[in-house]
Amino acid sequence: MAKNKTTETAENVTDFINKVKDETKRDDSFEIIKLITRATGLKPKMWGPSIVGFGSYHYKYDSGHEGEAPLVGFSPRAAAISLYMACDPQKREGLLKKFGKHKTGKGCIYIKKLADIDTDVLKEMAVSSVSYMKKKYPA
Repeated sequence: MAKNKTTETAENVTDFINKVKDETKRDDSFEIIKLITRATGLKPKMWGPSIVGFGSYHYKYDSGHEGEAPLVGFSPRAAAISLYMACDPQKREGLLKKFGKHKTGKGCIYIKKLADIDTDVLKEMAVSSVSYMKKKYPA
């Protein structure tokens, strides 16, 4: 079975964010870290080379594939900031309607900059994601 690429590392989160070339994205990344840390009480850690994750859970699929993943996370990518949040599906659409300017993918929410969104909704989504993932994958 293939080894997971996205695992927790010992890399320094601040060093990673300081390497982000776009100043707005870099500043927004530091602010996202503060917002999620305050909302969840979880400390940021690097997952793989480019994801800042908070907390972790162990998953195991019916296929037998298993591993660890962050409860919530983000990555300051070139095109946008990718937010990895698995909110309760019953709450997700309502939260996204209040969220602000964003795009969604299969498992991600993409924003261009923090000024485009409601940060209170971001905090609510982070808390919802942590709660939802802990219920879905209890320790």
